[in-house]
Amino acid sequence: MISLAAVSGSTRRDAAGAQVTDLVDGAIAGAVGSVALNVVTYLDMTVRARPASSTPEESVRRLTDALHIGLGPEDRAANRRSGLGPLLGYAVGVACAAALTTVGLRRLPGPVAAGILGAGAMLTSDGMLTVLRVTDPRRWSRTDWLSDVVPHLAYGMAAVATLDQLGRARRPNRRLPFRARIHPD
Repeated sequence: MISLAAVSGSTRRDAAGAQVTDLVDGAIAGAVGSVALNVVTYLDMTVRARPASSTPEESVRRLTDALHIGLGPEDRAANRRSGLGPLLGYAVGVACAAALTTVGLRRLPGPVAAGILGAGAMLTSDGMLTVLRVTDPRRWSRTDWLSDVVPHLAYGMAAVATLDQLGRARRPNRRLPFRARIHPD
């Protein structure tokens, strides 16, 4: 027997709709995770009194050079690199979470998903920095690794928590945390 859904193609549309939902939810979660990563990084800079990393700006310099993209005179180019470096980081964070969510990240247990998401973002960003020859992770100290791993774990945890909340908001018959009760007196 052929179902009405199969004839109308609604199953295909439902699957496509779910994929778009996963993509959008993943992008939102990636943005939230990127904020968490930056907060942890800035806290680390504050606690240890360490300077900001120059790798975001240097990666933009290397990327624009490789793509033959001019950013204007050097004084303006330096300012543009300062802005583009963090934006590149956000783009990586948003894209990683969006991509991993569309391939089924939500089906994994939360801690596993957070670890995979954090590791995926770290591998993507560090891989890009390595390919551009901005850094060489083989020469990093234990402190360097911790300064990279901890913020990426915060990224993964915040992104997965956001995905969970977005999924809960869509579930039918969900129990609301607060219900207004109106009693006519």
